[in-house]
Amino acid sequence: MKLKILSFSGESFSSKAVNSITLKTKMWELTVLENHSPLIASIKPSILYIKFKDDNNINQREDFAIWSWVIEVRDSSIKIVADMLIDVEEVNKWKAEEARKKALKLMAKYKNSKDRIDMENFIQAEDMLLKSIAQLKLANLRK
Repeated sequence: MKLKILSFSGESFSSKAVNSITLKTKMWELTVLENHSPLIASIKPSILYIKFKDDNNINQREDFAIWSWVIEVRDSSIKIVADMLIDVEEVNKWKAEEARKKALKLMAKYKNSKDRIDMENFIQAEDMLLKSIAQLKLANLRK
């Protein structure tokens, strides 16, 4: 299968020899294999696992922290557009942990402001939390 990933964060990935990819969508965890049915789905912040053959026909695996957007599967081709795609070597565990703590504090603050939730800021803080958790999970895979 062919895979092409584009990210607004600047990272990208492509391969013409993908065996499988696994990620979370808004509804379920999804593994795409050869001859998968056509599909379009929203991606949930998660770890993206890619199994592929490199230029020397050797099986490889790449793992990324991925943030929301969309996946399209059609005709042995997978296209992913994501807000964030971070390779395991790029994860700064300390920064991700600090972002997680900050997000939790902000969520508590916005939830408790004058007995009503400041929804816009709460959602932004929740997004920050989910991004940091995806990065921490990715970092913990390589311990």
